[in-house]
Amino acid sequence: MGSVASLRCVRCGRVYGPDELEYTCIDCGIDGILDLEYDYERIAADGFGAEQLRANSDRSVWRYEPLLPVRDRGAAPPLELGPTPMYRRDDLARELGLEEVYVKDEGRLPTGSFKDRASWLGVTRARERGFSELACASTGNAASSLAGMCASVGAVAHILVPATVPEAKLAQLQVFGADVILVDAPYDEAYYLCMEAAEEFGWYNRNCAVNPYLVEGKKTGGLELAEQLGAAMPDWVAVAVGDGCTIAGLWKGLEEMRRFGVCDRLPRLLGVQAEGASPLYDAFQAGTEEIIPRTPRTLADSIAVGRPRNAAKALRAVRESAGYFIQVSDGEILEAQQLLGRTTGVFAEPTAAAALAGVRRAREEDVLGASDRVAVVITGNGLKDVGAVTASLGRPAAIPCDLDALRTAVAA
Repeated sequence: MGSVASLRCVRCGRVYGPDELEYTCIDCGIDGILDLEYDYERIAADGFGAEQLRANSDRSVWRYEPLLPVRDRGAAPPLELGPTPMYRRDDLARELGLEEVYVKDEGRLPTGSFKDRASWLGVTRARERGFSELACASTGNAASSLAGMCASVGAVAHILVPATVPEAKLAQLQVFGADVILVDAPYDEAYYLCMEAAEEFGWYNRNCAVNPYLVEGKKTGGLELAEQLGAAMPDWVAVAVGDGCTIAGLWKGLEEMRRFGVCDRLPRLLGVQAEGASPLYDAFQAGTEEIIPRTPRTLADSIAVGRPRNAAKALRAVRESAGYFIQVSDGEILEAQQLLGRTTGVFAEPTAAAALAGVRRAREEDVLGASDRVAVVITGNGLKDVGAVTASLGRPAAIPCDLDALRTAVAA
Protein backbone atom coordinates (compact mmCIF):
# COMPACT_ATOMS: atom_id res chain seq x y z
CA MET A 1 0.00 0.00 0.00
CA GLY A 2 2.55 2.52 -1.13
CA SER A 3 4.50 3.91 1.80
CA VAL A 4 1.89 3.31 4.51
CA ALA A 5 3.83 1.96 7.46
CA SER A 6 1.09 1.44 10.05
CA LEU A 7 -2.29 2.46 11.40
CA ARG A 8 -2.50 3.97 14.88
CA CYS A 9 -5.57 4.31 17.10
CA VAL A 10 -6.04 7.95 18.10
CA ARG A 11 -7.67 6.87 21.36
CA CYS A 12 -5.42 4.18 22.85
CA GLY A 13 -2.36 4.43 20.60
CA ARG A 14 -2.37 0.77 19.53
CA VAL A 15 -0.47 0.26 16.27
CA TYR A 16 -1.56 -2.09 13.50
CA GLY A 17 0.09 -3.24 10.31
CA PRO A 18 -1.08 -1.58 7.08
CA ASP A 19 -3.28 -4.55 6.10
CA GLU A 20 -4.25 -5.75 9.55
CA LEU A 21 -7.72 -4.18 9.63
CA GLU A 22 -9.86 -1.77 7.64
CA TYR A 23 -11.89 0.43 9.94
CA THR A 24 -11.54 1.02 13.70
CA CYS A 25 -9.38 -0.21 16.58
CA ILE A 26 -10.13 -3.72 17.85
CA ASP A 27 -9.82 -2.61 21.48
CA CYS A 28 -11.71 0.70 21.26
CA GLY A 29 -14.44 -0.23 18.80
CA ILE A 30 -16.28 2.52 16.97
CA ASP A 31 -14.53 5.19 19.04
CA GLY A 32 -11.10 3.90 18.04
CA ILE A 33 -10.54 6.02 14.93
CA LEU A 34 -7.33 5.08 13.14
CA ASP A 35 -4.73 7.30 11.53
CA LEU A 36 -2.53 6.14 8.66
CA GLU A 37 1.19 6.61 9.28
CA TYR A 38 3.64 6.79 6.37
CA ASP A 39 7.29 5.94 5.92
CA TYR A 40 8.28 9.55 5.29
CA GLU A 41 11.99 8.75 5.16
CA ARG A 42 11.40 6.34 2.30
CA ILE A 43 9.19 8.86 0.49
CA ALA A 44 11.89 11.52 0.82
CA ALA A 45 14.58 9.08 -0.32
CA ASP A 46 12.51 8.41 -3.44
CA GLY A 47 12.75 12.11 -4.28
CA PHE A 48 9.32 13.44 -3.36
CA GLY A 49 9.37 17.10 -2.36
CA ALA A 50 9.09 20.67 -3.55
CA GLU A 51 11.52 20.26 -6.44
CA GLN A 52 9.79 17.15 -7.78
CA LEU A 53 6.40 18.84 -7.54
CA ARG A 54 7.63 21.88 -9.46
CA ALA A 55 8.85 19.61 -12.26
CA ASN A 56 5.65 17.56 -12.39
CA SER A 57 3.33 18.61 -15.23
CA ASP A 58 0.48 16.37 -14.00
CA ARG A 59 -1.83 18.76 -12.18
CA SER A 60 -4.20 16.05 -10.93
CA VAL A 61 -4.23 14.45 -7.50
CA TRP A 62 -1.76 11.86 -8.80
CA ARG A 63 1.05 14.36 -8.29
CA TYR A 64 0.73 13.41 -4.60
CA GLU A 65 0.75 9.66 -5.23
CA PRO A 66 3.59 8.91 -2.75
CA LEU A 67 1.35 10.27 0.01
CA LEU A 68 -1.75 8.30 -1.01
CA PRO A 69 -2.65 4.77 0.18
CA VAL A 70 -3.27 3.53 -3.36
CA ARG A 71 -1.90 0.30 -4.82
CA ASP A 72 -3.73 0.18 -8.14
CA ARG A 73 -4.25 3.32 -10.23
CA GLY A 74 -6.70 1.38 -12.34
CA ALA A 75 -9.07 1.07 -9.39
CA ALA A 76 -9.50 4.85 -9.12
CA PRO A 77 -12.59 6.60 -10.51
CA PRO A 78 -11.90 8.41 -13.80
CA LEU A 79 -13.55 11.65 -12.62
CA GLU A 80 -10.79 14.23 -12.44
CA LEU A 81 -9.68 15.34 -9.01
CA GLY A 82 -7.45 18.19 -10.03
CA PRO A 83 -6.63 21.43 -8.23
CA THR A 84 -9.53 23.71 -7.35
CA PRO A 85 -9.15 27.47 -7.85
CA MET A 86 -7.59 29.70 -5.25
CA TYR A 87 -8.56 33.37 -5.48
CA ARG A 88 -7.04 36.33 -3.67
CA ARG A 89 -9.82 38.88 -3.06
CA ASP A 90 -8.70 42.22 -1.67
CA ASP A 91 -12.21 43.67 -1.81
CA LEU A 92 -13.46 40.91 0.47
CA ALA A 93 -10.46 41.46 2.75
CA ARG A 94 -11.36 45.15 3.07
CA GLU A 95 -14.95 44.30 3.99
CA LEU A 96 -13.74 41.95 6.69
CA GLY A 97 -11.01 44.25 7.99
CA LEU A 98 -8.17 41.85 7.15
CA GLU A 99 -4.85 42.17 5.34
CA GLU A 100 -5.51 39.43 2.76
CA VAL A 101 -8.25 36.90 2.06
CA TYR A 102 -7.95 33.87 -0.21
CA VAL A 103 -10.92 31.76 -1.29
CA LYS A 104 -10.43 28.11 -2.29
CA ASP A 105 -13.47 27.00 -4.29
CA GLU A 106 -14.00 23.29 -3.70
CA GLY A 107 -17.39 23.55 -5.37
CA ARG A 108 -15.54 23.05 -8.64
CA LEU A 109 -14.91 19.35 -7.95
CA PRO A 110 -16.86 16.75 -10.01
CA THR A 111 -20.04 16.57 -7.90
CA GLY A 112 -19.66 20.04 -6.43
CA SER A 113 -18.17 19.49 -2.99
CA PHE A 114 -15.03 18.80 -1.00
CA LYS A 115 -16.44 15.33 -0.22
CA ASP A 116 -15.38 14.18 -3.69
CA ARG A 117 -11.83 13.92 -2.38
CA ALA A 118 -12.85 11.37 0.25
CA SER A 119 -15.21 9.42 -2.00
CA TRP A 120 -12.60 9.18 -4.75
CA LEU A 121 -10.21 7.46 -2.39
CA GLY A 122 -12.94 5.41 -0.75
CA VAL A 123 -14.07 3.97 -4.07
CA THR A 124 -10.45 3.29 -5.03
CA ARG A 125 -9.81 1.42 -1.77
CA ALA A 126 -13.07 -0.54 -2.07
CA ARG A 127 -12.31 -1.70 -5.61
CA GLU A 128 -8.77 -2.69 -4.67
CA ARG A 129 -10.30 -4.94 -2.03
CA GLY A 130 -12.87 -6.44 -4.39
CA PHE A 131 -16.01 -4.57 -3.30
CA SER A 132 -18.60 -3.48 -5.87
CA GLU A 133 -21.18 -2.14 -3.38
CA LEU A 134 -20.48 0.76 -1.06
CA ALA A 135 -22.57 2.55 1.55
CA CYS A 136 -22.64 5.76 3.52
CA ALA A 137 -24.93 7.87 5.65
CA SER A 138 -24.88 11.54 4.84
CA THR A 139 -26.67 14.84 5.07
CA GLY A 140 -26.15 15.13 1.30
CA ASN A 141 -22.68 15.93 -0.01
CA ALA A 142 -20.88 12.75 1.00
CA ALA A 143 -23.82 10.86 -0.45
CA SER A 144 -23.81 12.61 -3.82
CA SER A 145 -20.02 12.38 -4.07
CA LEU A 146 -20.10 8.64 -3.39
CA ALA A 147 -22.96 8.17 -5.85
CA GLY A 148 -21.11 10.05 -8.58
CA MET A 149 -17.82 8.24 -8.04
CA CYS A 150 -19.60 4.88 -7.97
CA ALA A 151 -21.48 5.71 -11.15
CA SER A 152 -18.21 6.48 -12.93
CA VAL A 153 -16.91 2.94 -12.31
CA GLY A 154 -20.16 0.95 -12.40
CA ALA A 155 -20.28 0.29 -8.66
CA VAL A 156 -23.42 0.40 -6.52
CA ALA A 157 -23.89 3.17 -3.94
CA HIS A 158 -26.30 2.50 -1.07
CA ILE A 159 -27.16 5.87 0.43
CA LEU A 160 -28.95 6.60 3.71
CA VAL A 161 -29.93 10.26 4.05
CA PRO A 162 -32.36 12.09 6.31
CA ALA A 163 -35.73 12.70 4.67
CA THR A 164 -34.98 16.44 4.98
CA VAL A 165 -32.13 16.25 2.44
CA PRO A 166 -32.17 19.29 0.09
CA GLU A 167 -33.89 18.57 -3.22
CA ALA A 168 -30.82 19.37 -5.31
CA LYS A 169 -28.73 16.82 -3.45
CA LEU A 170 -31.48 14.22 -3.71
CA ALA A 171 -31.67 14.89 -7.45
CA GLN A 172 -27.95 14.23 -7.77
CA LEU A 173 -28.32 10.91 -6.01
CA GLN A 174 -31.15 9.84 -8.27
CA VAL A 175 -29.43 10.96 -11.48
CA PHE A 176 -26.31 9.00 -10.49
CA GLY A 177 -28.46 5.88 -10.09
CA ALA A 178 -27.80 5.38 -6.39
CA ASP A 179 -29.88 3.15 -4.15
CA VAL A 180 -31.38 5.99 -2.10
CA ILE A 181 -32.97 5.26 1.27
CA LEU A 182 -34.64 8.27 2.88
CA VAL A 183 -34.57 7.84 6.65
CA ASP A 184 -37.16 9.57 8.78
CA ALA A 185 -34.58 10.50 11.39
CA PRO A 186 -31.66 12.92 11.91
CA TYR A 187 -28.27 12.21 10.35
CA ASP A 188 -26.85 10.90 13.63
CA GLU A 189 -29.42 8.11 13.74
CA ALA A 190 -29.11 7.36 10.02
CA TYR A 191 -25.37 6.97 10.56
CA TYR A 192 -25.75 4.12 13.03
CA LEU A 193 -28.33 2.42 10.83
CA CYS A 194 -25.85 2.59 7.95
CA MET A 195 -23.12 1.09 10.12
CA GLU A 196 -25.38 -1.87 10.93
CA ALA A 197 -26.44 -2.24 7.30
CA ALA A 198 -22.88 -2.23 5.95
CA GLU A 199 -21.99 -5.09 8.28
CA GLU A 200 -25.24 -6.96 7.64
CA PHE A 201 -25.08 -6.83 3.84
CA GLY A 202 -21.32 -6.85 3.31
CA TRP A 203 -21.10 -3.36 1.81
CA TYR A 204 -17.86 -1.36 1.88
CA ASN A 205 -18.28 1.32 4.55
CA ARG A 206 -17.54 4.78 3.15
CA ASN A 207 -18.46 6.61 6.37
CA CYS A 208 -15.52 8.93 6.86
CA ALA A 209 -15.49 8.91 10.63
CA VAL A 210 -14.83 5.16 10.86
CA ASN A 211 -12.91 4.65 7.62
CA PRO A 212 -9.38 6.06 8.03
CA TYR A 213 -8.67 6.02 4.29
CA LEU A 214 -11.27 8.71 3.63
CA VAL A 215 -9.28 11.31 5.60
CA GLU A 216 -6.36 10.55 3.28
CA GLY A 217 -8.55 11.75 0.43
CA LYS A 218 -9.55 14.87 2.31
CA LYS A 219 -5.94 15.69 3.08
CA THR A 220 -5.37 16.30 -0.65
CA GLY A 221 -7.16 19.61 -0.09
CA GLY A 222 -4.43 20.55 2.38
CA LEU A 223 -1.71 19.31 0.04
CA GLU A 224 -3.11 21.51 -2.73
CA LEU A 225 -3.60 24.54 -0.51
CA ALA A 226 -0.01 24.39 0.71
CA GLU A 227 1.32 24.07 -2.81
CA GLN A 228 -0.88 26.87 -4.14
CA LEU A 229 0.17 29.35 -1.45
CA GLY A 230 3.65 28.03 -0.64
CA ALA A 231 5.82 30.77 0.77
CA ALA A 232 2.73 33.00 0.99
CA MET A 233 1.07 30.65 3.48
CA PRO A 234 -1.64 32.64 5.30
CA ASP A 235 -1.88 33.03 9.04
CA TRP A 236 -5.20 31.19 9.20
CA VAL A 237 -7.19 28.61 7.25
CA ALA A 238 -10.94 28.61 7.95
CA VAL A 239 -13.35 25.78 7.23
CA ALA A 240 -16.80 24.66 8.36
CA VAL A 241 -16.83 21.62 10.65
CA GLY A 242 -19.40 18.85 11.16
CA ASP A 243 -18.02 15.39 11.96
CA GLY A 244 -14.47 16.80 12.04
CA CYS A 245 -12.99 14.75 9.19
CA THR A 246 -12.46 17.69 6.82
CA ILE A 247 -10.48 19.91 9.18
CA ALA A 248 -8.43 16.90 10.34
CA GLY A 249 -7.64 15.99 6.74
CA LEU A 250 -6.67 19.54 5.80
CA TRP A 251 -4.28 19.69 8.75
CA LYS A 252 -2.62 16.40 7.87
CA GLY A 253 -2.05 17.56 4.30
CA LEU A 254 -0.60 20.87 5.44
CA GLU A 255 1.74 19.12 7.89
CA GLU A 256 3.00 16.78 5.20
CA MET A 257 3.71 19.66 2.82
CA ARG A 258 5.80 21.40 5.46
CA ARG A 259 7.65 18.14 6.10
CA PHE A 260 8.65 18.00 2.42
CA GLY A 261 9.59 21.66 2.14
CA VAL A 262 6.65 22.85 0.04
CA CYS A 263 5.80 25.46 2.67
CA ASP A 264 8.03 26.68 5.46
CA ARG A 265 5.36 27.25 8.10
CA LEU A 266 1.88 26.14 9.04
CA PRO A 267 -1.27 28.25 9.41
CA ARG A 268 -3.57 28.27 12.39
CA LEU A 269 -6.91 26.54 11.88
CA LEU A 270 -10.26 28.22 12.41
CA GLY A 271 -12.96 25.60 12.79
CA VAL A 272 -16.46 27.01 12.29
CA GLN A 273 -19.65 25.43 13.58
CA ALA A 274 -23.28 26.52 13.47
CA GLU A 275 -24.69 27.66 16.80
CA GLY A 276 -27.36 24.98 16.55
CA ALA A 277 -24.80 22.22 16.02
CA SER A 278 -21.62 23.08 17.88
CA PRO A 279 -20.48 20.21 20.13
CA LEU A 280 -16.87 20.60 18.95
CA TYR A 281 -16.94 24.30 19.77
CA ASP A 282 -18.25 23.40 23.23
CA ALA A 283 -15.50 20.82 23.78
CA PHE A 284 -12.84 23.25 22.60
CA GLN A 285 -14.03 25.95 24.95
CA ALA A 286 -14.10 23.42 27.81
CA GLY A 287 -10.56 22.27 27.04
CA THR A 288 -11.59 18.65 26.61
CA GLU A 289 -12.11 15.97 23.97
CA GLU A 290 -15.30 14.78 25.62
CA ILE A 291 -18.32 15.44 23.44
CA ILE A 292 -21.74 16.27 24.83
CA PRO A 293 -24.20 15.25 22.07
CA ARG A 294 -26.90 17.72 21.10
CA THR A 295 -29.82 17.77 18.70
CA PRO A 296 -28.61 19.73 15.65
CA ARG A 297 -30.68 22.67 14.46
CA THR A 298 -29.23 24.64 11.57
CA LEU A 299 -29.98 25.35 7.91
CA ALA A 300 -26.37 24.38 7.13
CA ASP A 301 -27.29 20.74 6.55
CA SER A 302 -23.77 19.45 5.85
CA ILE A 303 -22.62 20.40 9.36
CA ALA A 304 -25.89 19.53 11.12
CA VAL A 305 -24.09 17.00 13.29
CA GLY A 306 -24.92 16.65 16.96
CA ARG A 307 -22.46 13.86 17.73
CA PRO A 308 -19.27 14.25 15.68
CA ARG A 309 -17.46 10.97 15.01
CA ASN A 310 -13.99 12.38 14.39
CA ALA A 311 -13.89 14.72 17.34
CA ALA A 312 -10.44 13.74 18.61
CA LYS A 313 -8.69 14.33 15.29
CA ALA A 314 -10.50 17.64 14.74
CA LEU A 315 -9.85 19.04 18.21
CA ARG A 316 -6.21 17.95 18.17
CA ALA A 317 -5.65 19.50 14.76
CA VAL A 318 -7.02 22.87 15.88
CA ARG A 319 -5.09 22.79 19.14
CA GLU A 320 -1.83 21.69 17.51
CA SER A 321 -2.15 24.62 15.11
CA ALA A 322 -2.76 27.06 17.99
CA GLY A 323 -6.07 27.67 16.28
CA TYR A 324 -9.62 28.27 17.43
CA PHE A 325 -13.20 27.03 17.17
CA ILE A 326 -15.99 29.54 16.71
CA GLN A 327 -19.75 29.31 16.24
CA VAL A 328 -22.05 31.38 14.04
CA SER A 329 -25.79 31.83 13.68
CA ASP A 330 -27.83 30.82 10.64
CA GLY A 331 -28.43 34.50 9.97
CA GLU A 332 -24.69 35.14 9.85
CA ILE A 333 -24.28 32.21 7.47
CA LEU A 334 -26.83 33.64 5.03
CA GLU A 335 -25.20 37.07 5.21
CA ALA A 336 -21.81 35.52 4.49
CA GLN A 337 -23.24 33.57 1.56
CA GLN A 338 -24.39 36.83 -0.03
CA LEU A 339 -21.16 38.66 0.84
CA LEU A 340 -19.09 35.94 -0.79
CA GLY A 341 -21.25 35.94 -3.89
CA ARG A 342 -21.22 39.68 -4.51
CA THR A 343 -17.49 40.13 -3.83
CA THR A 344 -16.08 37.03 -5.52
CA GLY A 345 -18.64 35.50 -7.87
CA VAL A 346 -18.38 32.23 -5.90
CA PHE A 347 -21.75 30.73 -4.94
CA ALA A 348 -21.43 28.70 -1.75
CA GLU A 349 -23.98 26.45 -0.11
CA PRO A 350 -24.82 27.52 3.48
CA THR A 351 -22.37 25.07 5.06
CA ALA A 352 -19.51 26.37 2.93
CA ALA A 353 -20.47 29.99 3.63
CA ALA A 354 -20.30 29.22 7.35
CA ALA A 355 -16.51 29.31 7.04
CA LEU A 356 -16.64 32.93 5.88
CA ALA A 357 -19.20 33.78 8.56
CA GLY A 358 -16.73 32.39 11.08
CA VAL A 359 -13.95 34.58 9.75
CA ARG A 360 -16.16 37.65 10.09
CA ARG A 361 -17.19 36.71 13.63
CA ALA A 362 -13.58 35.92 14.58
CA ARG A 363 -12.48 39.34 13.33
CA GLU A 364 -15.25 41.06 15.31
CA GLU A 365 -14.14 39.21 18.44
CA ASP A 366 -10.44 40.02 17.81
CA VAL A 367 -9.52 36.38 17.40
CA LEU A 368 -8.19 37.56 14.04
CA GLY A 369 -6.19 40.76 13.78
CA ALA A 370 -6.25 43.44 11.09
CA SER A 371 -2.86 42.32 9.78
CA ASP A 372 -3.87 38.65 9.47
CA ARG A 373 -4.01 36.79 6.17
CA VAL A 374 -6.73 34.17 5.86
CA ALA A 375 -7.63 31.38 3.43
CA VAL A 376 -11.29 30.34 3.44
CA VAL A 377 -12.12 26.85 2.17
CA ILE A 378 -15.49 26.89 0.41
CA THR A 379 -16.51 23.26 0.67
CA GLY A 380 -19.62 23.11 -1.53
CA ASN A 381 -21.41 24.75 -4.46
CA GLY A 382 -24.46 26.88 -3.71
CA LEU A 383 -26.58 25.13 -6.33
CA LYS A 384 -26.70 22.13 -4.00
CA ASP A 385 -29.08 23.95 -1.67
CA VAL A 386 -30.85 27.02 -3.04
CA GLY A 387 -33.82 26.86 -0.68
CA ALA A 388 -32.29 28.85 2.14
CA VAL A 389 -30.98 31.70 0.00
CA THR A 390 -34.20 31.86 -2.00
CA ALA A 391 -36.20 32.18 1.19
CA SER A 392 -33.79 34.81 2.48
CA LEU A 393 -33.64 37.02 -0.62
CA GLY A 394 -37.13 36.52 -1.97
CA ARG A 395 -38.09 36.62 -5.62
CA PRO A 396 -37.81 39.82 -7.73
CA ALA A 397 -41.11 41.27 -8.93
CA ALA A 398 -41.99 40.73 -12.58
CA ILE A 399 -42.58 43.71 -14.89
CA PRO A 400 -44.52 44.07 -18.14
CA CYS A 401 -42.40 43.48 -21.23
CA ASP A 402 -42.05 47.09 -22.37
CA LEU A 403 -39.41 49.83 -22.15
CA ASP A 404 -41.46 52.19 -19.94
CA ALA A 405 -41.83 49.53 -17.30
CA LEU A 406 -38.12 48.77 -17.55
CA ARG A 407 -37.28 52.49 -17.11
CA THR A 408 -39.39 52.58 -13.97
CA ALA A 409 -37.76 49.45 -12.60
CA VAL A 410 -34.24 50.73 -13.33
CA ALA A 411 -35.00 54.06 -11.62
CA ALA A 412 -36.44 52.42 -8.53
